[in-house]
Amino acid sequence: MKNSIETARISVGELIFFLIGGLLLVLLLGIVANGQTETLGMRTAKAHAEVPQSLYREYRGVRLGMTAAEVRAKIGEPSLKSDEQDFFVISANERAQIAYNAAQKVMTISTDYTSGVDAPDYKTVVGEGLLIQRPDGSLFRMVMYDSERFWVSYNKSASTVPVVTITISAYM
Repeated sequence: MKNSIETARISVGELIFFLIGGLLLVLLLGIVANGQTETLGMRTAKAHAEVPQSLYREYRGVRLGMTAAEVRAKIGEPSLKSDEQDFFVISANERAQIAYNAAQKVMTISTDYTSGVDAPDYKTVVGEGLLIQRPDGSLFRMVMYDSERFWVSYNKSASTVPVVTITISAYM
């Protein structure tokens, strides 16, 4: 009996070797499994790659990179103006904000449509993809055009009088 008990015992060195081997096996399986799953970054990159060309790149003839003078010639005199931003009231349901960089060139165009009146359909702004519904009931989608260095977003609030906000913005 004494021999059978002694042969069944594992030495400390064997136990450590066994634990290290098990840990390495778990790490290896984790690396293999991680390499086969699609990460959020990969899905985002695929989504960007699938966008053939920008759908919505201007508002009332105003494009990113135009000067403040060109904007005012297209839309008219703003209700509020400064070197950094112009605010236009187009109608009772439509307002636009145009932000400029230090060189007085358009960097961001943001338009609000109260009750969604006269707002373009989201598909003409951000494409056929599904809108993301947030917990508060609002809807959102953003599309980035890396080759052209700008993005477009569509946001519809969930308030009793919903507001659709469409934003076009350049990035560095």
